Amino acid sequence: MGNSLYLVVLNVLGQLFACSLVAYAFARLRFYGRDILFGILLATMMLPSQVTMIPVFLIFKSFGWYDTLKPLWVGSFFGSAFNIFLLRQFFMTIPQDLEDAAKIDGCSFFGTYWRILLPLVRPALATVAIFTFMGTWNEFMGPLIYIGSQSLTPLSLGLFMFRSEHGGEWGMMMAASTLMTLPVVVIFFFAQRYFIQGVTLTGMGGK
Repeated sequence: MGNSLYLVVLNVLGQLFACSLVAYAFARLRFYGRDILFGILLATMMLPSQVTMIPVFLIFKSFGWYDTLKPLWVGSFFGSAFNIFLLRQFFMTIPQDLEDAAKIDGCSFFGTYWRILLPLVRPALATVAIFTFMGTWNEFMGPLIYIGSQSLTPLSLGLFMFRSEHGGEWGMMMAASTLMTLPVVVIFFFAQRYFIQGVTLTGMGGK
């Protein structure tokens, strides 16, 4: 449980910060090659994870990160193409007048992002947080590849190991499955309003 919570917190924080910052740059800043870079970013979504699995594993192993939790959370601080696209579309729905007013008041680009725009995209941020939480909480392949020590095992891999040892004890299996499922249900129940807003409003009014 501790390993899963550790991974969830770091992945959510990394995705929220990195994706929102990159999405703000693609949506509100003007620089050479912006649209080309954004197209390349979207093109990475067409690559299946199975294609890059072995090269990424070799890279992390060369860093000495095998049998550590670092491969399971460091990548989140470099963003995700889908989350960046989601937040970019939401940033583009915000009127330009708010940003112009912030510039007149002497606010920097980062200050405009942090103080003005970021609070206005909370529904989209909640959507990204929910997607990241569910993906990290249910992640099985990553821990199976990178984790060798039982002390570093998250719940998803631990439940698989538990089923191998206690497959015939249905009471214990149901208790373990409930422990795995309950946090996802609780989080979605309390954040469903922001989740629905983020999905329905993203892309409206964008160009």
